[in-house]
Amino acid sequence: MKLIYSIICFLFISFNTLAQDGVIQGKVKNPVNNESIPFANIVITGTDIGTVSDENGNYKIEGIKPGLYNIRASFIGFKSKTVFEVQVTRARAVQLDFELEEEASDLNEVVVNSEFSRSDETPLSVRRLNANEIERYPGGNRDISRVIQSLPGVASTASFRNDIIIRGGAPNENKFYIDEIEVPVINHFATQGSSGGPVGILNVNLIKNVEVITGGFPANRMNSLSSFFEFELKEGRRDKMFTQLTVGASELTLSNEGPLGEKTTYLISARRSYLQGLFRLLGLPFLPTFNDFQFKTTTKFNDKTELTLIGVGAIDQFALNFDVPNNETEEEREERLFRLDNLPISSQWNYATGAKLKRFRQNGFWTFILSRNMLNNEAYKYLNNDETDAANLLFDYTSQESENKFRAENSIFGKGYSLKYGVNYEFARYLINNFDRASLSQDGGIININNTAFFNSYGAFISGTRTFQDERLLLSGGIRMDGSDFGVTAQNPLNQISPRLSISYQFKPNFFWTANGGIYYQKPPYTALGFRNNEGELVNQLNDIRFIRSSQLITGIERVLPEKNRRFTIEAFYKHYNNYPTSVRNGIALANLGADFGVIGNEPVASNAEGRAYGIEFLAQQRLFNNFYGIAAVTLVRSEFTNPNTDGFIPSSWDNRFIITMTAGKRFGKNWELGGRWRFLGGAPYTPFDLEASTLRNNWDLRGAGILDFNNINGQRLQSFHQLDLRIDKKYFFDKWNLNWYFDVQNAYNFKAQQPSELIPNRNPEGGINIDPNDSNRYLIRSVRSTAGTVLPTIGIIIEF
Repeated sequence: MKLIYSIICFLFISFNTLAQDGVIQGKVKNPVNNESIPFANIVITGTDIGTVSDENGNYKIEGIKPGLYNIRASFIGFKSKTVFEVQVTRARAVQLDFELEEEASDLNEVVVNSEFSRSDETPLSVRRLNANEIERYPGGNRDISRVIQSLPGVASTASFRNDIIIRGGAPNENKFYIDEIEVPVINHFATQGSSGGPVGILNVNLIKNVEVITGGFPANRMNSLSSFFEFELKEGRRDKMFTQLTVGASELTLSNEGPLGEKTTYLISARRSYLQGLFRLLGLPFLPTFNDFQFKTTTKFNDKTELTLIGVGAIDQFALNFDVPNNETEEEREERLFRLDNLPISSQWNYATGAKLKRFRQNGFWTFILSRNMLNNEAYKYLNNDETDAANLLFDYTSQESENKFRAENSIFGKGYSLKYGVNYEFARYLINNFDRASLSQDGGIININNTAFFNSYGAFISGTRTFQDERLLLSGGIRMDGSDFGVTAQNPLNQISPRLSISYQFKPNFFWTANGGIYYQKPPYTALGFRNNEGELVNQLNDIRFIRSSQLITGIERVLPEKNRRFTIEAFYKHYNNYPTSVRNGIALANLGADFGVIGNEPVASNAEGRAYGIEFLAQQRLFNNFYGIAAVTLVRSEFTNPNTDGFIPSSWDNRFIITMTAGKRFGKNWELGGRWRFLGGAPYTPFDLEASTLRNNWDLRGAGILDFNNINGQRLQSFHQLDLRIDKKYFFDKWNLNWYFDVQNAYNFKAQQPSELIPNRNPEGGINIDPNDSNRYLIRSVRSTAGTVLPTIGIIIEF
């Protein structure tokens, strides 16, 4: 207690230190051929402070007061570029490199502004965030997955999970890349077959930028229907070592960067949670523990060749807590025992590692990427948690997904055009060891499978862009083909031809109209591809499981006010799904699953569901200007799917109808900052329980939970959800180190979000479940109203040295 008191007192002391001012330094280069750009102008916007790069493209700005600045680089014949919210301190020089793209037009009457980094290949449905924006987001707790939930078109579940639901699509329709290397899992305790989880893996300290593409996907990206996330990690410092220590409410994080020699730099990060201790103190029946790591090295052999290595991974453990809390009420006791009977003991680990070799030439570059990723997921459950008798085993599940991938791309750039083509190959292994009494097979027997499946996937693409009318008109398009041997139809790439075309027209400077049409494909989850019956047959392969198909149309307008760092967009979208997998057992499309723990798709499926999602998005964004920033987004969306048990389209589990997010912040003197975020989501549909089937003793003993009424899929809807998050930051800058403390409050006014009601058994004093006196084949089960949400304050300390 004395230590905690001393730290709190220390944090609120005002420091006045005489010290040197900050420095910004780096290099300006051409991203096409990696050549330096000499004599480029680099200025701090809103000031007269700046410099010019030397003959090697290097620059250095000195005498800068510590604070947050927007830095712009420009040169004749190149598009200017602004990096927002660069944090300057005394402890280290800021390493800030610029990549300036060449102008296609030599005329001056057309103004092409890249303040918000418009991309020729994806001119619409792209949002970008930098490290400072991610770090200071209220309620984000330095978790990139939570921060993304503030962007337009992005919904989330009203709970503590990081499921990302974009434009009415399921969480498993998103793909993640770090420095162009695919990383399938970015959350701890991830749902296999989906993408969500309660805590993000990625350390924001290492992230330079994140780009979210929600439509108009580039042809060199494959296997996603809703979004691509492009994470760009910082390059390690070239001058000296630098360390950052972060102490949060649930974990301790240590990151370090620096040079490994004249040609190589590194970044590394490790994190350890102590949630299990907090949860035990709170008397919760489950104890999660997570650990993760990240690293990156960059080696520049010469001006034309560079090699990047990355790695990211996590180890997660989920145990049960059988301690009995003091002063427990009868209601709390019944709910705790229900959780203990229902929750499995599980563990999970995953990693992804890869190498990217980039070889530049005068008009472009080759990119070669080799990577491997693996997920190991284990869970088991005994009746009444009694592990002394093997007959009590309800299920014992182990599976592994591993992928080995190779991709080669050639990028060519010319005056007013670009061309890109490439190929990819993937070898995957899926291991399943599954004993299950609860999910009975169609013949009524117990599932007992131990098998391994192998899959080969392959693809090729070509894409290009072309500008006309002195860059007023931009056309971009491409086509790709993908195939895989997981099914008869899927193995022929001609059955998965994926064209796309985008158009962007500039009516006047910084006012654009954009449109896109495309067809995209995604593989079903490995849990479905590798599912076998007790005879060892790949059931879904025999059923000719297929790639999921989505046809999309998008159009919108964008207005940028560069002098005030503002951006306004309106986009309308329509997505139509075909070949979505549907459970043969219960008739529900897998598109309606994924926002919970467990496994999705480990069952017989048929590729026969259709779906559609459509809506309109509004965005207003203010990047840092006069010490103020903000973003407001409104999305109106409908998401619907067919199911064999119903006629026509019905609401999907992601049909929130309307989504509103507003985030704003203000920087004050002496490095104080205050921010807030408010979210409002329409209530999501859900499937109620089948009370007749759930109360049967045989069913409850096998599952420990209720059975859903699949004849009434998504027949009920939750109430709307809303939440306010607040955050206060204070920074101190010293000669050799920096100190930042923050106070973050999630759900500040303690809103209780409605959740689907739960079925809880009535228990006797010994903990057993009471039998229905009127029917000895049934238990006494009652429905209990369930809510999610509580005030969650967090104090964090960040030390840099």
